[in-house]
Amino acid sequence: MPIRPEHRWLYPIDWPEISRIVRFKRAGGRCEHCQRPHGRRVAQLAGTAGVWWDAEIRAWRDGTGRRLRQPPSFVSLDAIRMTRRPVYLATAHLNHDPTFSGPRWRNLAALCPRCHMIHDAPEHRRRRWWNAFRRRALGDLFTGRYT
Repeated sequence: MPIRPEHRWLYPIDWPEISRIVRFKRAGGRCEHCQRPHGRRVAQLAGTAGVWWDAEIRAWRDGTGRRLRQPPSFVSLDAIRMTRRPVYLATAHLNHDPTFSGPRWRNLAALCPRCHMIHDAPEHRRRRWWNAFRRRALGDLFTGRYT
């Protein structure tokens, strides 16, 4: 996902190169949390917590990238969902601070969209709360209501 223009100054000048190194050299073109491959559409089981088919090893993996101990014996075609687009890895800051990448980029991880959203969910909730709090405060300030 592209960096917003207002946040661009937080990132180092060589961010595209750092991101490429983390995603393809360190992570090998796979999500570091669930092992989904970059640039391929993935078959997923509907109604499960991220179970997907890894075509390279010809096995089902769970949402954390581990092989299923008990693979499903029969899977109907209705239960399989293909991702709409290919999985594209993004480089995520594990502590949500774009100004700090850590030594040897240990604060960075190559994540697929699913894992990135799961990782960022608490931060998104915090930001939603903060924005709503700020809007209410501005409303109180300019309307004269203090409820």
